[in-house]
Amino acid sequence: MWSLILMFMVCLTPGHQQFPRLCATRDALRARECCPIWEGDGSPCGARSGRGFCRDVEVSEQPDGPQYPFSGLDDREKWPLVFYNRTCQCAGDFMGFNCADCTFGHFGVNCNERRESLRRNVFHLTRAERIRLVSYLNVAKQTVSGDYVVATGTYREMENGSKPMFSDVSVYDVFVWMHYYASRNALLGGPGNVWTAVDFAHWAPAFLPWHRVYLLHWEHEIRKVTGDASFTIPYWDWRDAEGCDVCTDELMGGRSPLEPDLLSPGSVFSSWKVLCSRAGDYNERGVLCDANDEGPLRRNPGNHNPNVVERLPTSAEVEFTLGLTSYDTGPMDRTANMSFRNTLEGFGDPQTGLGSSSRMGMHAALHVFMNGSMSSVQGSANDPIFLLHHAFVDSIYEEWLRRHAPPPSQYPESNAPIGHNGDYHMAPFLPLHRNREFFISSKDLGYEYTYLLDANQRLAESMRPFIEDLRDAWPWLVLAGLSGAILTGAVAAAVLAAKRRGRQFPRLRTGKWKKFFTLSETQPLIWDSDPEKSNYQTAM
Repeated sequence: MWSLILMFMVCLTPGHQQFPRLCATRDALRARECCPIWEGDGSPCGARSGRGFCRDVEVSEQPDGPQYPFSGLDDREKWPLVFYNRTCQCAGDFMGFNCADCTFGHFGVNCNERRESLRRNVFHLTRAERIRLVSYLNVAKQTVSGDYVVATGTYREMENGSKPMFSDVSVYDVFVWMHYYASRNALLGGPGNVWTAVDFAHWAPAFLPWHRVYLLHWEHEIRKVTGDASFTIPYWDWRDAEGCDVCTDELMGGRSPLEPDLLSPGSVFSSWKVLCSRAGDYNERGVLCDANDEGPLRRNPGNHNPNVVERLPTSAEVEFTLGLTSYDTGPMDRTANMSFRNTLEGFGDPQTGLGSSSRMGMHAALHVFMNGSMSSVQGSANDPIFLLHHAFVDSIYEEWLRRHAPPPSQYPESNAPIGHNGDYHMAPFLPLHRNREFFISSKDLGYEYTYLLDANQRLAESMRPFIEDLRDAWPWLVLAGLSGAILTGAVAAAVLAAKRRGRQFPRLRTGKWKKFFTLSETQPLIWDSDPEKSNYQTAM
């Protein structure tokens, strides 16, 4: 085990997410240009090799919905123009802030190898894969990102780039910060002066595409930081679950026996510290999260407010949600009726499809049920259960796409809440991604879910962990078999020797010696079922 972890540490490579360290300098911010050099040829964006070029950012001018009535007050408006108006635009299947990476589903030096990854049910992982999952998460949490930093101040606080305000965080915490930054309230200036009815990743059409990209980048970074190109995020199928099935020390951490809202000391996650989890405090002070530690990871599943969430989602509710034919409807926010997106997100009733439900369901129900770090929208990614949960939400999104085959035009082009129109660049991703680009099947992005495979493939997948564990155990089984054969042979030899000795000494076969050398073969050895004749008593 320790040799495996050591191997991970030796193979560590920088992570890739937001903001690029090379673009977080005074010069880059003042020039408003993020076109770092690709080391492969020493040119910005790998231009000499045709990987990409430094070009002006083009943003959509389509009108946004009325939910956010301001303009020019938030750094996420028309992302990323407040910070950069020139970025790398990669060619072909190249991707990344400097075009050093490959698009999702492509591999190889020239990104010309096509491969489909398989996301598995977390309970269908082998023991080695479960150990690897926990180890990889912890490696990402303990490894400072070499390529990215996170913003701790607004562009205005940075004096329009003259005073950069960024902080180093781990590869894992870059993603925690990203989820916070996309969902944070808008700072309108001064303590307590915020606009809460805004979210660039939730409550509107981009909820599913945004989190799809988020998981793909997260998966990509784990592969880079560990050197394991085969890694995929597993999913937790929570349909009809009665509790937190993944809350064990072997997986995402059990409950502490001393404090019910903390994790068991037997889990590596009990030592994790959270960040960007105090939305109320930031709003009261009118500041951004400073990316400092804010105490231990908290979770108390099931001890939530039952008036908000009655129970975990059922198979019937998932099926009802999948049956909704419209991706989004009406104002395309939390009030949307008969909206697949709004119902899956948890603000539409999963039995009627009506928006503004008095109780949260589906995706949101899981967050509330966890009753801890997961229950805060802005800080929820601190809990590693977030990844398993959203992988399953993404699989439901994928099943809906396959079942209904919506045309690209069904994704709204305009009048969605700010950040959610089809051609809007997802905040705060660098490299840039448009919402509409991920309104497509996961198979086009190079990955699949095991429970969406055909019946024969699903059966093979369900048997795989048992076969793998058996394969790992076969040397011990062979050894046990050989030992049993040797022992059986020894016993048989002893019996034969005893019988021969009995024939040599007839007197030993009579009287008190007979019981030592007579083996009955007519009556099997059984337990008497009559309790009156038994010498055993229950502990009670």
